[in-house]
Amino acid sequence: MRMSKHKLVCRIKLLYNLIEMKPTPHTHLKIKICVSGAAETGHCALDAMEKTKELGRQIVKHGAVLVTGATTGTPYWAAIGAKDAGGFVVGVSPAGSEKEHVEKYELPLDNHDIIIYTGFGYAGRNLLLTRAADAVIVSCGRMGTLNEFTIAFEDQKPIGVLIGTGGMADEMREIVEKSHRVHDGIVYDSDPKKLVERLLPLIKKEKVIET
Repeated sequence: MRMSKHKLVCRIKLLYNLIEMKPTPHTHLKIKICVSGAAETGHCALDAMEKTKELGRQIVKHGAVLVTGATTGTPYWAAIGAKDAGGFVVGVSPAGSEKEHVEKYELPLDNHDIIIYTGFGYAGRNLLLTRAADAVIVSCGRMGTLNEFTIAFEDQKPIGVLIGTGGMADEMREIVEKSHRVHDGIVYDSDPKKLVERLLPLIKKEKVIET
């Protein structure tokens, strides 16, 4: 049976579209950026939450996956921004189970696509969290954030610092200067978009497959 002209045109268009279609990179090959920050935000700058929310959006808009400590405060606001932008968010919890995550640690479950329950408490979680990411960005922060920063520093991972958000973020430059240690992969900026854009070239130096 002869094919109608309309069906023939449609099939040609479909074939053309398939030829032109670019393969979508696998999610596991995407850049993974951890946002580290204060779970309690009373000491943070007044606009720190909104800036960190925008940071989450920018991470997604630049094709990366957000990784957080599955916690409250600034990392949670980054997760909200990432989900608003249609992104993928991975949480790394100090708890050993979902029940412990909610009842013992009183941490949220929403705005994350996957939560990994480490069972290692905060200290062990911090190590796994930073090691799981290609880079770490600090927003506001307290002692736990400083711990994650120093782990990333020792590993010579690319680090971004969202200055102007208060807490540890506004102390990091001085801490690094007083440490008498060299790390060429730290960038500082008060603009979330510019910070992500300045961090990405440092991350891509360590990537094998371009996504």
